[in-house]
Amino acid sequence: MTARTFSARLLSPRGLAAAFAPASAPKPQLRAAGGRGASVTLRGFSKSFGPKQVLKKLDLHAPAGQFIAIVGKSGCGKSTLLRAILGLDQPTDGVVTVADQPPTSDSARIMFQEPRLLPWARVLDNVLVGVRGLGKIEAREAALDALRKVGLGDRAGEWPSVLSGGQKQRVALARALVSRPRLLALDEPLGALDALTRIEMQNLLERIWQKQGFTAVLVTHDVSEALALADRVIVLEDGGVSLDLTVDLPRPRRRGSPGIARLEGQILDRLFGAADRDAPTDLHGDLAQELYA
Repeated sequence: MTARTFSARLLSPRGLAAAFAPASAPKPQLRAAGGRGASVTLRGFSKSFGPKQVLKKLDLHAPAGQFIAIVGKSGCGKSTLLRAILGLDQPTDGVVTVADQPPTSDSARIMFQEPRLLPWARVLDNVLVGVRGLGKIEAREAALDALRKVGLGDRAGEWPSVLSGGQKQRVALARALVSRPRLLALDEPLGALDALTRIEMQNLLERIWQKQGFTAVLVTHDVSEALALADRVIVLEDGGVSLDLTVDLPRPRRRGSPGIARLEGQILDRLFGAADRDAPTDLHGDLAQELYA
């Protein structure tokens, strides 16, 4: 399947309904009662496209409820790994399990860099795309509750065209969470937002993850974002894991703190080497955004 065909299927009404269809399993327990996330395990995972091997013999385990960030240079296989965890791509070799079962769409949802809202549907109806198996009244209440949790309870009757970029991503987040997934995949969902809106969305994601206890897997080019959100940062290079870093910092995390700077230095050293990292550039300015994009 070509990338264009894959994107077209995801954007179609049927594709969106399938991608955000809710779990059919019994409602899981809350995180406070033992966790409701799904563990993710890869054993000997490899993925090739024709003669090109993108990922090689990966062994990785994420306990239920953990927040993992995957970073790496463009083309290193981040999104390929995410699609495999969701069951959208099959491994060339090895095994992927979610909650000790083959991955399916039943208990997982995904957010993309683009909100992918239906322009002909109002905000509430866009969230309702993620609801199945409930009566009309129950589905509406679930969708309204999801919108309230992302701060858009008063925008349910509006059209996507009148929303800002950050608000559209909040609707996409509500749509992903309305079915209370055990696994949430985040494929650079904040990459197109301005800096302040991005931080606001990061804080919102963290709060909802802490309350709901799902497992989160974030793909990002932004090292600072990874360290702000994740329990653990995985660096992909040359088809494998070159760094598996535990983020041993209390939450909420203060951006620019010595602890964040220390861990950011370790990741950038791995990606670019100490000589490149110590070059006279503004790590928090536009130049750094271009360098590490």
